[in-house]
Amino acid sequence: MNKTIIVLSIAGALLASCGTGDKPSDSMNPFFEAYNTPFEVPPFDKIKNEHFAPALREGMRLHQEEIDAIVNNPEEATFSNTIEAMEKSGELLARVSIVFSNLNSANTNDELQAIAREMAPELSKHSDNINLNEKLFHRVKHVWENKDSFGLNAEQHKLLEKSYKSFVRNGANLNESDKEKLREINSRLSVLSLQFGQNVLAETNAFKLIIDNEADLAGLPQELRDVAFQDAETAGEEDKWLFTLQNPSVMPFLQYAENRELRKQIWEAYKNRGDQANDKNNNEILIEMANLRLQKANLIGYANHADYVLEESMAKNVDNVYKLLNQLWEPALAKAKQERDEMQAMIAAEGKDFKLEPWDWRYYEEKLRKQKFDLDEQEVKPYFALDKVQEGVFMVVNKLFGLTFAEIKNIPSYHPEAKAYEVKEADGTHVGVLYMDFHPRASKRGGAWMTSYRPQNTVNGERKAPVISIVCNFSKPTGNAPALLTFDEVTTFFHEFGHALHGLLSNVQYKSLAGTAVPRDFVELPSQIMENWATEPEVLKQYAIHYQTGEVIPDALIEKLKNSGTFGQGFGTTEYLAASLLDLDYHSQTSPIQMDAKTFENVSMEKIGLIGEIIPRYRSTYFQHIFSGGYSSGYYSYIWSGVLDTDAFQAFKETQLFNQEKALSFRKEILERGGTDEPMSMYVNFRGSEPKIDALLKKRGLDQVKVDRTK
Repeated sequence: MNKTIIVLSIAGALLASCGTGDKPSDSMNPFFEAYNTPFEVPPFDKIKNEHFAPALREGMRLHQEEIDAIVNNPEEATFSNTIEAMEKSGELLARVSIVFSNLNSANTNDELQAIAREMAPELSKHSDNINLNEKLFHRVKHVWENKDSFGLNAEQHKLLEKSYKSFVRNGANLNESDKEKLREINSRLSVLSLQFGQNVLAETNAFKLIIDNEADLAGLPQELRDVAFQDAETAGEEDKWLFTLQNPSVMPFLQYAENRELRKQIWEAYKNRGDQANDKNNNEILIEMANLRLQKANLIGYANHADYVLEESMAKNVDNVYKLLNQLWEPALAKAKQERDEMQAMIAAEGKDFKLEPWDWRYYEEKLRKQKFDLDEQEVKPYFALDKVQEGVFMVVNKLFGLTFAEIKNIPSYHPEAKAYEVKEADGTHVGVLYMDFHPRASKRGGAWMTSYRPQNTVNGERKAPVISIVCNFSKPTGNAPALLTFDEVTTFFHEFGHALHGLLSNVQYKSLAGTAVPRDFVELPSQIMENWATEPEVLKQYAIHYQTGEVIPDALIEKLKNSGTFGQGFGTTEYLAASLLDLDYHSQTSPIQMDAKTFENVSMEKIGLIGEIIPRYRSTYFQHIFSGGYSSGYYSYIWSGVLDTDAFQAFKETQLFNQEKALSFRKEILERGGTDEPMSMYVNFRGSEPKIDALLKKRGLDQVKVDRTK
């Protein structure tokens, strides 16, 4: 499951810009005025599509004026008049870009997508005009080379280092000919990335499995039937059932539907998104992107794109990532083979003679879970009503950090389903605003992610509070029941809330270093550590309340969940690692890829011995993390951070689940500090030592797996 994709940058995503038409007067465009809203959140109720184009144009114009003023300053370059001046520049452009990119992900429409496609190259050009400005870089370089003379504190030094490296890594040292090549590459990549994501969304929305024979629903839970009936009715299909490629629809269908042919039909549609013979095909797009990234890396002086990306990560280089992934691959694959053999034996025991296929895996895994642990996920779901899970998340965060959450009713929101909350310290001090948006819709891309509408920073000694949002695609409520979450959705909620805390509790000087502005393989630590509390019996009893009876989840059911904790981890870890290795294979190439995407993927998976019953968690043509989500060469980050989070959680398990001293340390050393220090230094400051892989292997049940290399 797509745990998270985080929108980390402001103009960096460069997903939007101008359209056509005349500029409205300043008084008509809400971006040209101070936000006169509660907590200065964006005035969503006043923002219209036609406002983005002129506001982005004006934002770029003003930003360029500010950059020109820095460049033409006759005074010698200093940290204040160059680095800090750059940090403060582009305020309007940042405000507009961040709203546009977020809406384009969470509540898009044809017009917004057209604006994004049309003008992505123009924003790319604007970014390059700054990154490749020779005179500006000369000033930045002067400050960098004389950094010891400015009396900088640690955070100022980090901002300077980040600024200098950003220029170098974005081509500032290139000659004019290579700079022009880089501009062309960046422009093309901005368009291709947008097109890739839009194609996946279109393909996901296009498929509809409509069932008119109730017998074909055999095995499906009543709750899923009710949602499908509602969806069909909304789509104008009376007295039928509609299933889609949205995760809350397709995954339980694969898990419970007895009709094997229908499972195959929806599975084939799911895995072939972006790989159909139509104008939404992503095969050529992704190969071109991979090759352009290689060209860009070569221009800047790196052997490949992965080397370029990983230099700024905790992992540092490709070899270290491959080493970790391969260390996990063999036991994970061995466990997956054991799971496959058990399911194949179950098929035989049923008197059937077909071979287990990918569209059978979830169905027989669920049957095997019930057989081995007497656990049916449908037995658990009634205890996970969304509102109660939310209360549980709030409770955990309150016990750890003292934070409180109060819904804000009279505040602009970008969609009726997105609710806003004021976050406060225990003493009532305002921390920030949090939007939460839970359910799938055609205007929202798949997955779950955290983003911000305003990153935290400090102005004139005053902390400017952040505006954070988490966006998910959880199971919807029906006429007969509230939204009931799967256990995976429960942990996803806790996960995204960890990201939200990273943004909300940020307490730094500069927005470029705030919150989640950290290396990809460190950003998942705050999110993944939160998942651990979700499964603790002490916590479960606080929020797992049966929505009909009010009964607290019984100890016997908690014990079943615990006993089945490592069940299915062979499959889950293997499909994840396969995608991570596929990502690295695309981006560690040192020469252009000549084969088509399907062949490349097959070669990559054959090389590691992936069994035919499993495909990578994301096949190439819908791998949005790496081709439209900013995780290229970085999808491994979840497992890298998994080593960190399991080790870090031991600090609580070894003492107290809500150890106030440890929680304060985690807040002060990690959550508040954003990207102001090296990740490993921050981790060691919290934990006292570097992490070990042992806890992760045990958590996933891979520590005792015997590897048989003959199968």
